[in-house]
Amino acid sequence: MNTEKDFSPLTPNIVRALNDKLYEKRKVAALEIEKLVREFVAQNNSAQIRHVIQILATEFALSQHPHSRKGGLIGLAACSIALGKDSGLYLKELIDPVLTCFNDSDSRLRYYACEALYNIVKVARGAVLPHFNVLFDGLSKLAADPDPNVKSGSELLDRLLKDIVTESNKFDLVAFVPLLRERIYSNNQYARQFIISWIHVLESVPDINLLDYLPEILDGLFQILGDSSKEIRRMCEVVLGEFLKEIKKNPSSVKFAEMANILVIHCQVSDESKSTNDLIQLTSMTWMREFIQLAGRVVLPYSSGILTAVLPCLSYDDRKKSTKEAASACNHSLMKLVTPEDDEDDEESQTKTSPPCDETLKKEGDLNDSLNESQESVGFSNISFFTPASSDRSVVNLDLDGIVQVLDRHLHDSSTGMMTRIAVLKWLYHLYIKTPRKMFKHTDSLFPMLLKTLSDESDEVILKDLEVLAEIASSPAGQTDTSGLCDNLDNKTELHIPGGVRDGQPMVVGSKMTDLSPSTPSMNSYFYKFMINLLKRFSLERKLLEVRGAFIIRQLCLLLHAENIFHSMADILLKEEDLKFASTMVQTLNTILLTSAELFQLRNQLKDLRSQESCALFCCLYRSWCHNPVATVSLCFLTQNYRHAYDLIQKFGDLEVTVDFLMEVDKLVQLIESPIFTYLRLQLLDVEHNPYLIKALYGLLMLLPQSQAFQLLSHRLSCVPNPELMRTVEDPKAPVKDKRLAQPHIDYNELLQHFDRVQSKHLEVRHQRTGRSEHPDRKLML
Repeated sequence: MNTEKDFSPLTPNIVRALNDKLYEKRKVAALEIEKLVREFVAQNNSAQIRHVIQILATEFALSQHPHSRKGGLIGLAACSIALGKDSGLYLKELIDPVLTCFNDSDSRLRYYACEALYNIVKVARGAVLPHFNVLFDGLSKLAADPDPNVKSGSELLDRLLKDIVTESNKFDLVAFVPLLRERIYSNNQYARQFIISWIHVLESVPDINLLDYLPEILDGLFQILGDSSKEIRRMCEVVLGEFLKEIKKNPSSVKFAEMANILVIHCQVSDESKSTNDLIQLTSMTWMREFIQLAGRVVLPYSSGILTAVLPCLSYDDRKKSTKEAASACNHSLMKLVTPEDDEDDEESQTKTSPPCDETLKKEGDLNDSLNESQESVGFSNISFFTPASSDRSVVNLDLDGIVQVLDRHLHDSSTGMMTRIAVLKWLYHLYIKTPRKMFKHTDSLFPMLLKTLSDESDEVILKDLEVLAEIASSPAGQTDTSGLCDNLDNKTELHIPGGVRDGQPMVVGSKMTDLSPSTPSMNSYFYKFMINLLKRFSLERKLLEVRGAFIIRQLCLLLHAENIFHSMADILLKEEDLKFASTMVQTLNTILLTSAELFQLRNQLKDLRSQESCALFCCLYRSWCHNPVATVSLCFLTQNYRHAYDLIQKFGDLEVTVDFLMEVDKLVQLIESPIFTYLRLQLLDVEHNPYLIKALYGLLMLLPQSQAFQLLSHRLSCVPNPELMRTVEDPKAPVKDKRLAQPHIDYNELLQHFDRVQSKHLEVRHQRTGRSEHPDRKLML
């Protein structure tokens, strides 16, 4: 430094001492400066005071010589001490050169700068608040300083500044938040710790309402929560916990909508993520749970994003039990928010509201932009970010299209866990119950996947899937939307819609009026589409039919009424071109009809063919049951059509008797011994009025080889009393012995002709399959 330069009012001795390398001499110079400035203060000579500060700043603190910079720093601190309460008038001139030295490469000089600023702030106290942002900016850099002495000095200054902010009621939070929002994304641990400590302090000051600005810093807080330092994570947890308590106390002032997307982002964490990210997910999921419960329908526009985050968590194991429970609570609470009001047209809802203001839209747009930037910076690769369906706060619209898209995506994803799939199906069922009109617009796109889900490995998933399909098939909302429902159906399949009429005319098969309406409630247009596609699925996936077919059909009988299910399936199978599948399907349906508890009412309806409807149902089943001769006989036994059963068995001599055929007869004998046919066994006591029952049973006995079933049936027939009474009365004037002969609603001759036609088709198909042209000899290897 040029010692000959004029530094007045600083004396040459002061100048030399300030440039000295020894701290003690610089300190003596500082005391001299303090005296000089006190004199100027007493004289009220502000011009000279500013001149001294300017010299110390430009000629010393900002000098190229390190010792001069040190002298300038201690001199500026001395000026501040001398000024006392008046230092606030000169703070910018005092602070700026000191903050510049915070960036010095010399760690000791950075320490002296920190010491000087401490003395300046200590004297000025509350007067430094207008300069808080620059002080905070400088301190945030020193918090990450590699030198421990500098860090120690910065911590002292930091505590002093916190005390001043806590004591004052003039802190400018509005001016500070942009800086806080910027610095909160620092990746340095010490800088993060510094930020968290300040947020904690500001949040605890009663006069400072940081909750209003939480949407601007919440994303950064959740990122800090993932820090590798346990201490920083603990501090961040405490801060977030305090914010959540405040939210619960004052929910009316919380900007839930502006924070919903932030939580959605941080609720989504991949399974491969580290444990710190699991903490982020648990915390954000906990917040989401509280938000849904406190904000209610305000969060509905964000429901698709919430579901994207929540649904995968429902399949977590016990290692993430807390997250799973929080996600389950979120899912349950969100589902409760959907009401029948959401089934109204959007246009109707919008007429009740005014358009959103540009300022609100702009603010939310800026928030989305900042969140997207944050998303990119932290490397979230699987994040789904959703824009609210409506920015208008006065009326909240359900984002139904977004929800359905999310649910459909989870159903298509083969990696989706079982509990998640169940939750998806529960959501679909709930939406069809609460918003049927809108949901039926999505049914055509959902329908194929719902059918595919019937092949799921979990019985519980299949049950929920069947509930959804049943609701689709029976909902009144499906009655009005008939366009395009059968576009994907086989054009060769003529549908017989349950209801007894088509285009206002009764349905006629051959010359007989049949297939009348079931007595149970009518289904909508999707019902038959469902039945046709279900049978097609059974045809293509025979293992599904073998393993789950009976289970699926029994559940459908509970959900959609057994009469509807059997009537429609029989009608469809009547036109089935794959005769082997038709026979197998009829055998399956017949077993369910005769053995399942769910079919008790239907069996009772068929047992006594007293009404025209029950007779029509019998005829409808019979025509399809003809694909399987043994099943047809069992149906006749069930409906007490014993003479017709005997007539059918007489025709068995013209059929190709195979091992499979005899096995079916064997099963029928076993069924006759079951509780379902108790009434039939008791009728054997009345030989005079049930001759054809006994003859039919003897016919079965004659079909069987000498097997266990033969012995079982033979023993049963040996118990029939007085065999002499088995002779059939041929006198036309004699009373009718088989009460079914008097049934006016059924043409049994036509039914027998139909049986012959169906069996001829089966025989022809078997001949084509085996390449044989002659009737095969019925030789069995037993």
